[in-house]
Amino acid sequence: MHDTRIDALARQLVRYSTSLKKDEKVLIDLFDVPDSIGLALIREVRAKGALPFVRVYQARLTRELLKGAQDGQYSVMSKHLLAEMHDMDAYIAIRGGNNIAETSDVPVERMQLAMKHLRPVQDYRVKKTKWSVLRWPSPSMAQQAGMSTEAFEDFYFKVCLLDYKALVPAMNALKKLMDKTDRVEITGPGTDLRFSIKDIPTLISAGCYNVPDGEVFTSPVRHSVEGFITYNAPTIYQGIGFDGIRLEFSQGKVIKAEAGTKTKELNKILDTDEGARYIGEFALGVHPLILEPMRDILFDEKIAGSFHFTPGQAYEDADNGNRSQIHWDIVNIQRKDYGGGEIRFDGKLIRKDGLFLPKAFAKLNG
Repeated sequence: MHDTRIDALARQLVRYSTSLKKDEKVLIDLFDVPDSIGLALIREVRAKGALPFVRVYQARLTRELLKGAQDGQYSVMSKHLLAEMHDMDAYIAIRGGNNIAETSDVPVERMQLAMKHLRPVQDYRVKKTKWSVLRWPSPSMAQQAGMSTEAFEDFYFKVCLLDYKALVPAMNALKKLMDKTDRVEITGPGTDLRFSIKDIPTLISAGCYNVPDGEVFTSPVRHSVEGFITYNAPTIYQGIGFDGIRLEFSQGKVIKAEAGTKTKELNKILDTDEGARYIGEFALGVHPLILEPMRDILFDEKIAGSFHFTPGQAYEDADNGNRSQIHWDIVNIQRKDYGGGEIRFDGKLIRKDGLFLPKAFAKLNG
């Protein structure tokens, strides 16, 4: 039996997230997902009078390519993918897979080589097209979330089909305050950070980019970050799982990085290039229905009462000049059930234990 929620999701991605118009060209990237979502997207794109183009990937084949990645191979691959992206007005990616650690045994140097060549494709897509990226529910994701497969599917469609427009006024109010802010102070268990966001634009993300969505983000002045942070949400990057990451900063740079038994792997990632040890994004998560981490960045970075502090590449629209192959959204949750914490803008307490205090932001407390 057909699940009508799939049609609703395709409609939202085409009509709201990417706002497709007649004759616009959209690349639909499908990574280990069922035909049903691909079919729904193609039909919805055509219903808007736009033109669908489709690529289909399989995780195990991608892993095999990465394990033997060569400069000449990925240089050609990047050239062709970039040429294709130049022809597109929009991009929608649905990323599935039954094993989030599928690429965990790809040698780091091979992964870095591939990322170096593919980065221009991603940069063009982010800067020059209307885009939306989302995960697809699977039993492995349900397991990560500690839920039954059916319960997770219900959760997935609820969070993806949230009425994002209802959050926009409060998100814009927070953006306005952040645009006027210089000094940010964040404290909590294992965390004492100080940095500036002066003169760096703040953006809202309300269902038009990553789905599920719900964050207000900027970036710190590159050399301003001082102090330390202990991230309390588990994370996975380049197929490797990390817990309890702790970073220490001086003049904006990570000078010490620890992750228990994965400290060596953490430092290899942070040594990818110079920019990987600087922060490229500071964001506040505000999705009212996402409360617990599940080692999936697209979900975890939106957790209500959280913030993420991102080593690596800055977004061009909220740019602090940092450039890197890395962009790793690692999350700290400040709700009381995760130990609490406080965020101050120019000395004024803005959020305590995950709840915003100004009335203008009340809608963001769920």
